[in-house]
Amino acid sequence: MNPTVDALRQEFGAKIGRALVSCNQTIVYIEPDAVIPVMTWLRDEPQQNYDYLVDLTAVEYRDHERPLEVVYQLRSLDSLAELRVKVELPKDRDLVVDSIVRLWCSANWVEREVYDMFGITFRDHPDLRRILMWDTYKEGYPLRKDFPLRGRFSRSEQVRQALHANPEANYSMEELSMEQVFRDLPADMRERLEHGRRGAIPEPKFPDSDE
Repeated sequence: MNPTVDALRQEFGAKIGRALVSCNQTIVYIEPDAVIPVMTWLRDEPQQNYDYLVDLTAVEYRDHERPLEVVYQLRSLDSLAELRVKVELPKDRDLVVDSIVRLWCSANWVEREVYDMFGITFRDHPDLRRILMWDTYKEGYPLRKDFPLRGRFSRSEQVRQALHANPEANYSMEELSMEQVFRDLPADMRERLEHGRRGAIPEPKFPDSDE
């Protein structure tokens, strides 16, 4: 068991729940309202120094009685210690937890992925919107266990919605800048790209052997 668990219990008391070891990984559960203080302490406390957010994801189990879990994988680059922190969100309550973007900028896109795929809201996220599915997507959350494999709508309806989606309504021009880059290419290169052709690659030139 990672000694950080005992240090967490001493610092936060009842906000720290059960802990276990699975596949040589220490997993500790914390209360949802303790995410910011616990994560801040794990990052900033000199004896802990979990300064690297390896990953942030979520999981829903097939047991309908079990809550959803938000999963944080932390690592100390100094000591190479790892800790997995989990927060349980009961399904009969709002699926809301505080964003940790203020602590790790790398949490930005992964929190958006969890929001998009599981429907978990990250409070105070600077830009919480779908990142894999378009904003007007209405079929639900694809990684929830109750999501049908073929989607809730027919394939034809899915295609119709995708074709009628307007990306400029949901994304900034900076995010769509690749379109402008394409327009700025020389005309002959644009034509080749539009038809899937490649330009001629010049033969390499080698110096004469007698030079």
